[in-house]
Amino acid sequence: MEKAKIKIPSDIEIAQNSDMKKITEIANELQITDDELEPYGHYKAKLSLNIFNRLKDKKDGKVILVTAINPTPAGEGKSTVTVGLGQALTKLGKKAVIAMREPSLGPTMGVKGGATGGGYSQVLPMEDINLHFTGDIHAITTANNALSALIDNHIQQGNTLNIDPRRIIWKRVLDMNDRALRKVVIGLGGPFQGVPREDGFDITVASEIMAIFCLASDLNDLKHRLSQIVVAFDYNKNPVTVKDLGVEGALTMLLKDAFKPNLVQTIEHTPAIIHGGPFANIAHGCNSVLATKMAAKLGDFVVTEAGFGADLGAEKFLNIKTRSLGIDPEAVVIVATIRALKMHGGVEKEKLTEENVQALQHGVTNLKKHIETIELFGLPYVVAINEFTSDTKAEIDFLQTWCDQHEIPVALTQVWEKGGDGGIQLAEKLLEVMEKKQTSFNHLYPLELSIEEKIRTIAQKVYGAKDIELSSTAKKQIQQFEGEGWAHLPICMAKTQYSLSDDPQKLGRPEGFIILIRELKPSIGAGFIVALTGDVMTMPGLPKKPAALQMDIDENGKAVGLF
Repeated sequence: MEKAKIKIPSDIEIAQNSDMKKITEIANELQITDDELEPYGHYKAKLSLNIFNRLKDKKDGKVILVTAINPTPAGEGKSTVTVGLGQALTKLGKKAVIAMREPSLGPTMGVKGGATGGGYSQVLPMEDINLHFTGDIHAITTANNALSALIDNHIQQGNTLNIDPRRIIWKRVLDMNDRALRKVVIGLGGPFQGVPREDGFDITVASEIMAIFCLASDLNDLKHRLSQIVVAFDYNKNPVTVKDLGVEGALTMLLKDAFKPNLVQTIEHTPAIIHGGPFANIAHGCNSVLATKMAAKLGDFVVTEAGFGADLGAEKFLNIKTRSLGIDPEAVVIVATIRALKMHGGVEKEKLTEENVQALQHGVTNLKKHIETIELFGLPYVVAINEFTSDTKAEIDFLQTWCDQHEIPVALTQVWEKGGDGGIQLAEKLLEVMEKKQTSFNHLYPLELSIEEKIRTIAQKVYGAKDIELSSTAKKQIQQFEGEGWAHLPICMAKTQYSLSDDPQKLGRPEGFIILIRELKPSIGAGFIVALTGDVMTMPGLPKKPAALQMDIDENGKAVGLF
């Protein structure tokens, strides 16, 4: 007799059927006072920055970074493991706080879906977080576009700063994948409609204001960083900044409420602070410094994540964010999935659910490279095999045996299916490697290196590239940036997430490739130089069948099809 198929509930069904505590209860468990909590409804709240003053003498909790191998287009459950690990540490009696990014509507409505975890390792309220949440991303969009309007108005009203309209590098933004807005012409219609010029839109999470928002340590630092934004160059090719326009105060005012971190909870009521959401393929890919610092003051263990693979998110967390954070991470979790490793071994996306140990043997080289990268930073790590229902025993056994043979700490992780219970093995293994820690954290490069050498260091040591190639544009920009005194800044690489190289088709562990640097962008307020490689886009497009086609709402206001 054939077994009846068990219907596995969707992420949104699990979330909607979960019992949440009032956010005041979650805050009370963290000893947050009533004056420090600003509720947004019953289940989410803003946290006052006064918490830092009250807890300034408290020792910071230990920061654990969750990263991953190069993902498939659907993602590999890094957020799910982050949430599950936080829940598992809580089950082990540890005071854990999770710190994550806010999801962008672009991927939510596109192909990847939301970013609140999955299964029984989710942050709640899932619907709110994946949609408008507390309005932070809208505030960043507004501040960005207010600056655009002020730039164009300055030119219209006489242009006393001598801004060259052909050299305005500040773009408008929208929190949506909209390829039609990548290149636009504005100011058409005559002298009363503005000065005609070429413009374009980035996605909001690629805005420098998002990066600044996530790296600023307080309101004064936020205002100072905003003032340093280079928006254009004048006719003499000198940089024009927000400070020159005199509008940093107005921009800071638009961000003052959004700048407070957001408190929510997981399905198992572990506290989670969600704040900021830069992409890792086109920005630095980490939640805000404020969120991570606040989690470290409120908890003994902080589980945080950085976008995409260790070649992007982890590298930027460790080389960029830590320099603003002021807290060294204690350990790293590298999330790997059987299906992604099979893809790196040559299996097509449509056949990833079929058993293929041979492909796994070829694809495991991708995992090996990411492990080597984390070792370069002197950090202990654990590989988390994030189990999917399609994984077979033979495939799991192979990967666990491979890790054991290479003396790599590994834990099978079943947090999607079992919540915190499915992450106990990972949590225990992590605590074990942290206890045995023998090395100390170090950055990959000193800031005194030249711009070109910092880029080369990342390309060779993190990606495994043979070398870099600078376009003629990039060469001129390096010369100009060094002349402006910007050479000391760290580098933020904009690169495809699907490959260690700048070609998304080169999977596994490619060798002998060259990383092409086509242009550089000064993000002086954020405090880094962006190096754009390959064909990476700062405004993504929607797929042929976007996730939005499956979304709906019933007569009671309950969301359907969100994932």
